[in-house]
Amino acid sequence: MAKRDLALDLFRSFQSEKKFRKKTVRDSQAPTGEPQLLSDLLSALVDEREWRTGIAEGTLFSNWEQVVGPQIFEHASPISLLDGILTIKTTSTAWATQLKLVAPDILATIQKSAPGALVESLSIIGPNGPSWKKGLRTIRGARGPRDTYG
Repeated sequence: MAKRDLALDLFRSFQSEKKFRKKTVRDSQAPTGEPQLLSDLLSALVDEREWRTGIAEGTLFSNWEQVVGPQIFEHASPISLLDGILTIKTTSTAWATQLKLVAPDILATIQKSAPGALVESLSIIGPNGPSWKKGLRTIRGARGPRDTYG
C-alpha cells in the first residue's frame, strides 16, 4: 500500500506544481535562422546516431536483385547479417553448392555495391530438410529415417 500512496502523492504534487507554473511569453521577433535542407538535417541525424551501417545493410537487403542479378535473386535470398557474416538461403541444395563455388565473387560484388554494410564472409545454406521427429508414426528413441520405412 505504501508504494501506491507514494505514487499518488507524486502525481498530486506534479499536478499542484503544474497549476502554479508561469506561462512563458514567446517573443515574436526572435530570429528564426536560415532554412536548412531536409537532406542536410537527415544526414546530420544519421551521423549523430551512427546509423550509417544499418542503412547500408538495409540497402543491401532491399537492392538484393541489383546486387546479385536476376538469376541468383530467383534462387537465393539474404536472411541475416550478424557480426560480418551474411547468411544466404537458397531454394535447393544444388543452388547452395553452386553459390558456395562462386562465393568469393559474390562477396566482392557485395562489398563493391554496399561498402558500408561491412560484410566479411558468406554463409550459404540450403532449404530445410524434412523432419521425422514429429508426426503420427514417430517412434521415441528411433534412429531417424532409416527406421521409418521398414
